[in-house]
Parts: sequence; C-alpha cells; structure tokens
Amino acid sequence: MTFARIVAAVAAVVVAAAATVLIVTQLREFTTSATTPPSTTDSPLPTTQGDPLRVTIPAIGVDAQLVPVGLKPDGSMQTPAFGLAAWYQPGPRPGEPGPAVLVAHVDSKANGPDVFYRLRELAPGDQITVHYRDTTTTFAVTSKEQAAKTDLPTERIWTGTTTPVLRLITCGGAFDRSARSYLDNVIVYADRLV
Repeated sequence: MTFARIVAAVAAVVVAAAATVLIVTQLREFTTSATTPPSTTDSPLPTTQGDPLRVTIPAIGVDAQLVPVGLKPDGSMQTPAFGLAAWYQPGPRPGEPGPAVLVAHVDSKANGPDVFYRLRELAPGDQITVHYRDTTTTFAVTSKEQAAKTDLPTERIWTGTTTPVLRLITCGGAFDRSARSYLDNVIVYADRLV
C-alpha cells in the first residue's frame, strides 16, 4: 500500500469516527431529554402497541421489517442487517412525542441496492407509514438534505420538539473506495399526519 493510500485510509477512519461522535453526542442528549411531556394535543401511542414492526414508503417502493437498534459498545449507532430497516430504540417510537429516527443501508457491494436506496428521491408530501401490531402512524415528508458525515445537522435531526416527527437517515454522496464508505448522509424530515 502506498503512502498516499495509507494517509487516505487514515483520513477516512478519522472522518467516520468524528461523525460517530457527533451522532452519539446528540443521541445521548436527546435520550435524556425525551421524557419531557408533550405540549400538543397529539396523544402518544399506547404502550400496548409494542414496537414498530414495518415501514412502508409507496413513493419509493419500500416495504421493510423494522428492528430495534441502540448503541454499540464504542458509542456508535448500530445498523440493521441488509434488507431491514431499524428504529433507534432509546429514542421515541414513531408517532410518540419527539423525533423518532429510522435508519437503513443504501446499498452494498455484495448485495446491491438496499432498503433506503431511493431515499434521496422522496419529495415533500410523500407518505411514510410505520406499522404496529394493531395500528399505523403516517408521516408526510417535509424536506430532505444531504450533508457530510463530518457535518451532520444534529440540531435539525434531534430537536427539542414534543411533536411526533420522523427522521430517515442513510448514506449518500460520493463513495470513498479506499475507506469503503459514503462521505455523506441523506436525511429525510417528516411530520406526523393527524
């Protein structure tokens, strides 16, 4: 391996570590403030509904099982296996007060496109439905952005809102072949439909 490739690989690892620290910091801050009672007339989902089971996004052909994820021992967010989407379990469930977060992979070299491959195609008004055992909760896309993993817009993802909102996150942008990682994140913002 040439010196330039070694430097590029080290730089990619540093970038990934910085992005992980930003995400973890914001997740910990949000998780500790997520117990604030709601100030809107929306009522949270009954606790008997259990965990969210599926996410469907007709505009981009998504129908995927949801699994819970938390944090790895190193403090970074866990990601689901290929073919699955995940919800960040320490935060609110989709439909509860506050920003709920769903994540999925965009693709992989071995398997091709994954659950959030077409996430960047979503437009305002497109609907996202999260399915529970006996009910659903639906959100409408309000906006999206692409941001460098080193400059993740944590203040827009993990806001202090008590309104039920949803954030969908995947990788995007240019692919760094030496680090085997995308340089950006695609973030979709959605509000709950009442």
